[in-house]
Amino acid sequence: MNTKVDSLDQRLSERIRLEREARGWSLSELSERSGVSRAMIHKVERGDSSPTATLLAKLAGAFELTMSSLIARAEMSQGRLSRRQDQAVWRDPQTGYLRRHVSPMSDLPLEIVEIELPAGAEVPIPASAYALHRRWIWAKEGRLAFVEGPETHVLKAGDCLELGPPQDCVFRNTGSETCIYAVVLLRTG
Repeated sequence: MNTKVDSLDQRLSERIRLEREARGWSLSELSERSGVSRAMIHKVERGDSSPTATLLAKLAGAFELTMSSLIARAEMSQGRLSRRQDQAVWRDPQTGYLRRHVSPMSDLPLEIVEIELPAGAEVPIPASAYALHRRWIWAKEGRLAFVEGPETHVLKAGDCLELGPPQDCVFRNTGSETCIYAVVLLRTG
């Protein structure tokens, strides 16, 4: 396995603990705010369990961060240039979903992430992960079925979708090849 991804998992565990402690929250309070069990948060913070994309999204939403912001804070990359080999990469142990934080760490309210979603994989993300953001999905390769509340949008290479108000959603690769897409997030709050 990629040691850069492994070390990022370790830094993510520490970052989650730091974010919780910086807010003065107990494990129970973070559990209540995120909907993730206290035991699971404890396992993740200790590094005994790798977080899934859904779990990270729930925790990030509780911290009023995007998942990419939480990952970028763990990576702590600096500067205006974000070289591909230095970008924070995280792989969901459950689905194989690969998330790359493309945009440099900045005080600007914009983030760009690139996702590689394996064939047949799906990742549910709760509305809380997007509460203070406007979002766009830009399909680069493959086919993505994006379920936004009751509506399903099918995106093919080159398609771009602006998301509506925050709702629970599912990213689903219905094709037979890896789907690559970018998510652009604009913080509004």
